[in-house]
Amino acid sequence: MPSAPLLTRADGRVREVSVPALVPRVARGSLADLPYDNARQDPDAAVFSRKNPDGTWYDVTAARFAADVHAVAKGLVAHGLRPGDRLAVMARTTYEFTLLDFAAWAAGLVTVPVYPTSSAFQVRWILQDSGAVACVVEDADQARLLSAERRHVPGLAHLWVLDAGAVEQLRRAGQRVPDETVTARRGLLAPEALATLVYTSGTTGRPKGCALTHANFFAEVDNAVKLLHPVFAPEGGEPPSTLLFLPLSHVFGRMVSIGCVRARVRVGHAPAVEGDALLDDLAAFRPTFLLAIPHVMEKVYDRARATAERAGKGAAFDRAARTARRFGRTGDPSLSVRAARALYDPLVYRRIRAALGGRVRYVICGGSPLGVRLAEFFRGAGVEVFEGYGLTETTAAATVTPPLAPRTGTVGLPLPGTAVRVADDGEVWLAGPHVFAGYWDGARGASVPYTDGGWFPTGDLGSLDDDGYLTITGRKKDLLVTSAGKNVAPGPLEDRLRAHPLVAQCMVVGDDRPYVSALVTLDHEGLAHWRRMRQKDHLALWELTRDRELLAVVQKAVDDANRLVSRAESIRAFRVLTTGFTESSGHLTPSLKLRRRAVLRDYAREIDEMYGAYAE
Repeated sequence: MPSAPLLTRADGRVREVSVPALVPRVARGSLADLPYDNARQDPDAAVFSRKNPDGTWYDVTAARFAADVHAVAKGLVAHGLRPGDRLAVMARTTYEFTLLDFAAWAAGLVTVPVYPTSSAFQVRWILQDSGAVACVVEDADQARLLSAERRHVPGLAHLWVLDAGAVEQLRRAGQRVPDETVTARRGLLAPEALATLVYTSGTTGRPKGCALTHANFFAEVDNAVKLLHPVFAPEGGEPPSTLLFLPLSHVFGRMVSIGCVRARVRVGHAPAVEGDALLDDLAAFRPTFLLAIPHVMEKVYDRARATAERAGKGAAFDRAARTARRFGRTGDPSLSVRAARALYDPLVYRRIRAALGGRVRYVICGGSPLGVRLAEFFRGAGVEVFEGYGLTETTAAATVTPPLAPRTGTVGLPLPGTAVRVADDGEVWLAGPHVFAGYWDGARGASVPYTDGGWFPTGDLGSLDDDGYLTITGRKKDLLVTSAGKNVAPGPLEDRLRAHPLVAQCMVVGDDRPYVSALVTLDHEGLAHWRRMRQKDHLALWELTRDRELLAVVQKAVDDANRLVSRAESIRAFRVLTTGFTESSGHLTPSLKLRRRAVLRDYAREIDEMYGAYAE
């Protein structure tokens, strides 16, 4: 168990909180050693599972993974890659991505993950800025995209394609490289060595490369694994396992992947983020815990609600949901709530768990707030949700829900080894050994430190309660100031609106305006269900955005979100759009964050129309 939080108060409020580390810092070695250590200590342990063409899964032992890592590392050496060279990897969440990560480290390289959905400009910029000398892509389309940009990246000497047999090509190329060469390169790596450059999504301007060291990852995963012991340890004789489906190009998925290798937890990879393919993989793999973002959990809930409504059992589902929330709200529910939960478990909650594979007991949720209602619901349905908060610059989680002391609505206490400070203007500052080495300077070929006396200013706004739990209220740069001088954080309103099954994305506006408004886009799956249930399949999308019944539903969702804020901060007008905010449209980052400037620019007319009828 972690030690009690150490609190610092000022003006009657908690302004700083820290939690001592649960494990000592790693003094030698690197992430490259993990596969070799696992193979030596437990060679027959199943550390990965891979999917056969028929949909079944087979295990990869620790010994097999270490052999794969070693062979690919020798292939990278054979192609002339030197210690410290950067290897870019552009692929979905696959076994090969993780294999390349560890093989590159074993060869003394630095990996540079690239989102597979990145534009040509983004790929060019990342390769140029990082100084990558080699790149592995997943398929022919990505290879064509990169080939068209190679004249702008003269330092890129190698391009391999996974679908064209890149792993086997590297394996064959390395056959004549002595084993001792890779062993020697691994031996040169220290914890402080650069491990990876992870480029932020870039909601404005060009993405910045966050320089993360091996020591950053060790501090992060070792404390997280120790703190979340029930997640990563065998329970009831059942070994832990997870199916990774979030992008490994994002630090959140990458951190959990490394943590699982560190803890010898069996991992499967699913390239599909949602839909029937993911549901099929979950059913076949049957993980014990999942890494998710709120969007995924919202979809699980919405699908279950829609299925119940189609069967004429929507009201019963709603009663079950209310019971689950009451049960999940307290650690000691009343006898009547316990009885009601037992009644609904085989009817509703078991189906929720079945949608996640049937054996999931824990979900680690991050990226944005899940919301009180959904967190309480899943806890009541038998799935414990650990929420966390962090950034690429902090190697993922900086705070996390304590296993035995959850506090719904917060992002938990500092991860052991971390300190959290709230500045006078409400900005959240973080410190700890997992805080990055700095932003990469492509011109200098090195990272530039970016801390203030050891503290990293996150740009997020938040508050600490009397026990040190952190609540995030929004982004400092996103703060709206109405013409009446009222400060409004759009994040909580947007998060609450997005939780509605009809809403895909939304953006709250109102900077230098008389009141707050919102642009709303419709969720394709939720809208299709709503149309079927109300026999409005004949209406075109533009007609639906003007349909009184649909607008009334959205208004109800807006009213619900407005309960979070004062009248002056509430949404007074909204516009339902016929087009969505997507990554391809340029309105979302690969991690689904809003590009607010792009939305403001492209929907300026719609925004002006929401204020056109206003009179002083």
